[in-house]
Amino acid sequence: MKLGILQGRLSPPVGGFQEFPKDWEREFRIADELGLSHIDWLVTKNCTIESNALFNCTLRGLPIGSICADNLIDKKITDPSFLFNNLHPICKNAIKNRIDTITIPLLEESDVSDVTTRKAFISNMNSFAITYYPELIFSFEIESYEEAISDVINSNDNFRLTYDTGNMTSLGISHEYYLDKFIGKIDTVHLKDRTFDAMTVGPGKGKTDFKFILDYLSMKKDINYTIQTDRGESGNEVDTIVSHKNFFKSFTD
Repeated sequence: MKLGILQGRLSPPVGGFQEFPKDWEREFRIADELGLSHIDWLVTKNCTIESNALFNCTLRGLPIGSICADNLIDKKITDPSFLFNNLHPICKNAIKNRIDTITIPLLEESDVSDVTTRKAFISNMNSFAITYYPELIFSFEIESYEEAISDVINSNDNFRLTYDTGNMTSLGISHEYYLDKFIGKIDTVHLKDRTFDAMTVGPGKGKTDFKFILDYLSMKKDINYTIQTDRGESGNEVDTIVSHKNFFKSFTD
């Protein structure tokens, strides 16, 4: 099981939000000490060329699973200029640093459940992605139902699916049905527990059936599992992640 973590989860939250940590190198050292296989790099709307090391440091050789383009969570997701201006710098630096996967969240303000929105996004995204084929894979975290997921990930050969266990639980879907339908496209699993009313809670405290999910996916060896769990008490991040890591590892040991 290739178990890693989302960047920022080994540091206190910045202003209560998911942000790029200032001491990002420390997180890689701690992740290594904890036996975590990778960190998924984070780019948010507040990131600038000066503040995010992706744009001004050499990251080659670091265990980076993917780059999470959270800066794309925006209603302008269907605007080709917005897509280019916010995604092109990430792609350019991913290639420079030999990182092969970009994760694009299609949720909240960038939700594509609406058919017209989805068609516009797919058209623009396909035109954009062809520039980076085959160097980059684009993996979509889609908080929506079957039709939206299928339309997006099956529209291009280098499109994949990031399966968020908590988000899908809160939608009330059948994990068995969705995993069976999309297993060929899943390359990353975000490990999170939620209740049916979309509250993120510590692993094992919500309604996500992790035993079934991890048993089911054990047949597929090329998946990255990324801890994106409830943060727990601020200032106690490392102990929280150790506890959550042990929880997930207990299903595979």
